[in-house]
Amino acid sequence: MGAAAQQEALKRLEVLVGEWVVEAEFPGLEVPPGRSVFEWTLDGQFLVQRTQAPNPAPDSMAVIAVDPQTGGYTQHYYDSRGVVRLYAMTFAEGTWQLLRETPDFSPLDFRQRYTAQVGEDGNTIRGVWEMRRDDSDGWQQDFPLSYRRIRR
Repeated sequence: MGAAAQQEALKRLEVLVGEWVVEAEFPGLEVPPGRSVFEWTLDGQFLVQRTQAPNPAPDSMAVIAVDPQTGGYTQHYYDSRGVVRLYAMTFAEGTWQLLRETPDFSPLDFRQRYTAQVGEDGNTIRGVWEMRRDDSDGWQQDFPLSYRRIRR
């Protein structure tokens, strides 16, 4: 993969840049919305996401990078509980997916994935976090997580 293809992969993430209201739905809990900001850093080579979330969700920061050899995305995730995770990420044709299926900086007690659709106007993202405890289990919904843009 060349530099031009890497820049094209980074350009696809431009739709995320801005400030968003974040809404999570946890069964049996009424949770106020949070706030998330996506912005470029280090000359546009990385996309940083900072999220302020009400309980029970933690505040978090994530750094999205493009692998210059494969063009694949990686999200490095950190939160206020001290959790550090590494997600394989895809972002194409309006679908955003994060996937964690291998141990990284913390034990792999369960697999995780987030699959979301970006709205046609680019101002909404609707998705669901799912988890899978073991190979005999199917994917189970953990919680819906949606974004609504409030500023570019």
